[in-house]
Amino acid sequence: MKAEKVIVEKVKGRRLHRQSGAGLIEILITLFILAVGLLGVAALQFTGSFANKDAISRTQAEMVAAQVAERLRAAARPATVGDGMVANNAYFSSNNYNFSTLSCAGSSNPYYGCCLTRPAGVPNCEGQSCNEAQMAAYDGWALSCSAVQTNPQTKVSVSCADNNTADIYSCSAGSRVQVLLTWPVSSSGNQTYTLNSRCNPTTGDSNACVFKDITL
Repeated sequence: MKAEKVIVEKVKGRRLHRQSGAGLIEILITLFILAVGLLGVAALQFTGSFANKDAISRTQAEMVAAQVAERLRAAARPATVGDGMVANNAYFSSNNYNFSTLSCAGSSNPYYGCCLTRPAGVPNCEGQSCNEAQMAAYDGWALSCSAVQTNPQTKVSVSCADNNTADIYSCSAGSRVQVLLTWPVSSSGNQTYTLNSRCNPTTGDSNACVFKDITL
């Protein structure tokens, strides 16, 4: 009996210690801070996706503009009227670019609709000989395909500030050829762009562009 009494007294004599740890309020505050940080990361990725898209479009447009200049110089020949080099008038026709006269022009992704196989309306200048006008049509199709490869909304324009409208050439020798590639700018709420007037000749346009001025 005495031994039992001693054990009971020892148990009763133990001191209870309060345990401490993270409470509900601390957990909620931690979750709130974590959520704010994750929202910041998500916003950064969202903005970065638009910047990446524009960067890819601009890089591709630069390459295509250089290809246009090379094709024009390769197609140039001595003028029969006056001195200098000229290219066939068809190179400056809008009908030869952006698939405008092809049945696939309305495709949501023209690269897959117009470029994976040569459309029937495009001359076959790879396996047979072509005259100058046919070569211009073929080059216009090939260049348009290169333009929409990364951005289906990219448009190609090749024009000329003709210095002699009295001769037979749409772009007389010594005239300035203007190569222009445009695409709609991609923007998010916290991005602003300074739009070039040359890229946006019409009020309300919102395009980025790459342009080159050359003389044959």
